[in-house]
This record gives sequence, C-alpha cells and structure tokens, in this order.
Amino acid sequence: MGDIDATAVVKRARDAFRAGKTKSIESRRKLLHDMLRMVTEKEQDFVDAMHRDLKKPRFESVSYEIDYSKNEIINTLNNLDDWTKSQKVEKPFYMIGVPTYVQPQPYGVVLIIGAWNYPHQLTIQPLIGAIAAGNTVIIKPSEIAHEYATLLAKIIPQYFDNDCVQVVTGGVSLTTNLLKEKFDHILYTGSSGVGKIVMRAAADHLTPVTLELGGKSPCFIDDNVDVNVVAHRLIWAKMMNAGQTCIAPDYVLCHQSMNEKLLSAIAQTIKDFYGEDPKTSPDLGRIINDRHFQRVLGLTKCGRIAVGGDSDASQRYIAPTVLVDVEETDSVMQDEIFGPVLPIFNIDDVDKAIEVINSKAKPLALYVFSRSKDVIRRFTEETTSGGLVTNDCLLQASIETLPFGGVGGSGMGAYHGRFSFDTFSHKRSCVNGNPGLEKLFSMRYPPFSERKMNFMQWLLNKKLKNRFLSFTFKLALLAALAGVLFMILGNVNER
Repeated sequence: MGDIDATAVVKRARDAFRAGKTKSIESRRKLLHDMLRMVTEKEQDFVDAMHRDLKKPRFESVSYEIDYSKNEIINTLNNLDDWTKSQKVEKPFYMIGVPTYVQPQPYGVVLIIGAWNYPHQLTIQPLIGAIAAGNTVIIKPSEIAHEYATLLAKIIPQYFDNDCVQVVTGGVSLTTNLLKEKFDHILYTGSSGVGKIVMRAAADHLTPVTLELGGKSPCFIDDNVDVNVVAHRLIWAKMMNAGQTCIAPDYVLCHQSMNEKLLSAIAQTIKDFYGEDPKTSPDLGRIINDRHFQRVLGLTKCGRIAVGGDSDASQRYIAPTVLVDVEETDSVMQDEIFGPVLPIFNIDDVDKAIEVINSKAKPLALYVFSRSKDVIRRFTEETTSGGLVTNDCLLQASIETLPFGGVGGSGMGAYHGRFSFDTFSHKRSCVNGNPGLEKLFSMRYPPFSERKMNFMQWLLNKKLKNRFLSFTFKLALLAALAGVLFMILGNVNER
C-alpha cells in the first residue's frame, strides 16, 4: 500500500460503527459467516503465504492456524445469542421489583496489531471476538510476515464490508501514525518492548488495551517422570514453528542427575520427528528473517551444545539444539529465545526451581512434569504465570473455555472463546427504577432524621455469614429433604 491516511481509516470505521453497521446480532452473524467462508475458500492461499514467510509445514498451518480459527468462528456462532444477552444479577432484597442486569455493549472501533509468528491465528482469532461483540475493526498485520500481510490485505475486501473491517499494511511509521488516533480498544500481540509503546500511546486517549506478549516460559522436569514421554511432548512444543511460539517451553529446569537420560531421550525424539538430518525434513520450519536468525544463532554460544548446533544462514536454518552448562547470567537465560534452542539449567531441588522462576518476570506459560501431587501443588500455589500445564505442553491455548493471556511482563487481558467476546465488550450496569417503590425509597431524601438513618442501616447494612451455622443449616435442610423423600417413597410402597 502507498501512504495511508490513518485519520481517514479510523474515521471510516467510526462512521460505520455510529451508523450501526455492526450493532445488530444479524449483522454480526453475517460478518462471522463471511469470515468462515473466507478462511475455508482461501485456505490454500493462506497456507502458501505462511510457507513463503516461515517455511511452515502444511500440517502446522492447517491444524494450528486455519482449522483453529474455523473452530473458533463456529463456536462463536453457536454461542452468540447467549453471549449477547443481558445477564441478570443477584440483588439485595429491598431491590425486589427493580430489574438489574449487565448489558454487553461493543466498545466501538478496535485496532488489532497482529504478530508474524502465527500470522493467521493471532490476527483472525481476536478479529472473531471483536466482530462478535459488535465492533468495527482495523487490522494491522505484522509487516515481518510480508507474504501473509499482503494476502490478507487483498482478501479481506473480497469478503467483508470494508467500512466494518479494514486491513492496513506497512511498517513502524504506519503503526506509529495509527497509535496517534483514538481507538476504543487495542489488542497487540508481540514483544514487551513494543507493548510498552502501544500502552503509552493508548494512555493518551485512555484507551483500554489487551497485550499478548511472551517471556521466558519455564519447564520443570522432576526425576520421577517417563523421560521418553517428556521428550516427545517437550520437543513437539519447543520445535513447532521452529521454536517461534510465544508459549513454547523456553528453558528446562531439572536436577543434574537427569541430564544424561533426558538428553538421550531428546536426541532420539529429534531423530524420530525430523530424521537423521533435520535440515531436510519438511516438518521443520525456518527462522522468519536474517536478523532473528543471527540473534538466535548467537544464543547457541552460551554454555555447551549437547544436541544439534548445525545452521545454514542461506536457509535461515538452525537445527533443534539443546544447551547444557548454562549460567543464569547467560544471555540465553535472560531474554525470550523464540527459536529452536533449548537450554537446560540445573537446579538442586524444587525450592531452587521455584526461586528461579519467581526471580524473573511472570511468564506467559509454566510447564511442570512430575508424578508427585505435592510437587505440582507447590508450583500451583507458589508461582504465577499466564497459564499452567502439568505433564504436557501448549494445551492451554487449545481449550476455548480457558482464557489465554499473560500476567505482568507477559501481558494483560485475555481472549479465546467467550473471553474474546468479553474482552471486546463493555459491561454496562443497568438498573430500571420502579416508581411504585417511592414510599420505601423516600427514606433517602432530606430532611434527615435518626429514625430515617436507623431504618436505612437496618435495610442496607450487611452481616458476616456464620460459616458453621450456614453449613449446619444446609445439613439440616438436606436431612429434611431426605426425610420427605423417604416418606413419599414409603407411601408409594404401601400402595
């Protein structure tokens, strides 16, 4: 695209929103059906674009991006009527006869800034929620995944009313100009550095943001596990998309006594997955560009290479690589790796593992492999992360009933499934006053008196529940119901 007038783009979207083009449930359904048709009909085009950008295997493109978004659209269509309904809420007894409810409303104009590593999933996924909630949307795909961004800009106008969904392509200057405009919600996926820039720009307009960032997601491996199972799940998660996955296991924490058998199992797993020479495997992607290739390659100089280590700059290829003897101060243990390099950092015990995790920024994901319920309990209770998976990896992102998002340095806000709809919806509190209760509510009016205040205190003041009495009452109620049931059954039997 040539020079883009960011102000005109946002005005077009805002005019469409104010005209109510995306407000009705019918219009939202149509847009979602149009999206499903687009993803279905253009599947191969999307697959080809991602292969050109990342050499992404067809299996990964279809399974983890295309089908992923199809299922999300279908789930949203299946639940849209329920999600968009006003939700009744509990209320105090003196509000009987006064309807109170929460009304989900669209924010207005939403900006989605996509990422290059999963260019389809991380653009279409939030788009689904934004449309379902009734917003107009401006998509800024990552220019780093150039082939996908170009394709999306071409395809979107073929399927959508371009007043409702627009795609703008360009580099940093375009993003900078967009962020000067007022949006009603911004969702950004990418690095924490750019996330801070987005948040600062949003603050000028008091615009709410959802930041899907990343960080170093640790993987603790206990000494009581089946190392072959662990190696399969660990290497599958780490090497997917050539390690360029925000929730990939970033580093391993284990006792030194585990090194030999774990390395043996990992080496065999890599051979099972990608053959004797992973470079020739069609199932292993490539690093996105030369800059990232050089960055990741530099990390392999930390510690000692125990598995892999091969590279080819002409193909941006780095073999699945495992490092040992790394120090906590090494660069590979400081910043997110985002490549097919896995350092193993040895610790003495669970206490030290938890200390290492808690000494760093809160991660987007935490993985714990252990057969000990107590070990799992400790990581559950003594650490914080966006998601926690025990004895497997990545599964948290595939379950639509779980919120996907970070905490602290790994992001803020969450989406997927119902959580996407909620992220892009304002929850308006609604109370429909009842003129017939004027006498009761007149106690709030001047002139004030002790009698009025005493009545208001009796009416409004809450009391702490007696948990023991509450339990006893429930037990008594259950016993009474059981007694009634036995009486009924007794009468039936007598007949």
